[in-house]
Amino acid sequence: MGILIGFIVIIVVIVGFFIASYNSLVKLRNWVKESWSQIDVQLKRRYDLIPNLVETVKGYAAHEQETLEKVIQARNQLVQGTPQERIEADNMIQGALKSIFALSEAYPDLKANQNFLKLQEELTTTENKVAYSRQLYNKTVADYNIKRETFPTVLIASTLGFQKEEQLTIPEEEREAPRVSF
Repeated sequence: MGILIGFIVIIVVIVGFFIASYNSLVKLRNWVKESWSQIDVQLKRRYDLIPNLVETVKGYAAHEQETLEKVIQARNQLVQGTPQERIEADNMIQGALKSIFALSEAYPDLKANQNFLKLQEELTTTENKVAYSRQLYNKTVADYNIKRETFPTVLIASTLGFQKEEQLTIPEEEREAPRVSF
């Protein structure tokens, strides 16, 4: 009788561990999806702001068509692909937007345009939100991957098909500190 009770207790503990581990993995996987959604919201916000910025700049810098086309091309790539591909498109947009903001230095009327200044401020705020959302996403992915790869949860994760998630990375050229000379 005592052996039977001991066996039942062991079975209950194993089943309880299995259920707790599974639920934990599901929760973390959903947090990864939710944190990507936060990035997606900010990328969509930027996507919506860019046409207004381009139209504002067009009136002042019509002969800067190449710069404006780069921005539109990068914007179109922003809404499709894997998270990493979309972040790469986002990096292209950041570079293109820097070119547009540099144009404002060459066109004092553009630099003073209230519409341009408002759009520039909104894009800067969005950039900050994207950066924060990226950090949150990478932290969430790290938590999920650690849980997924830690023994004994790894046995459950591999059996039930919980796949490794990839963190977002930055391009190699952006890792180097910019050189400043006077």
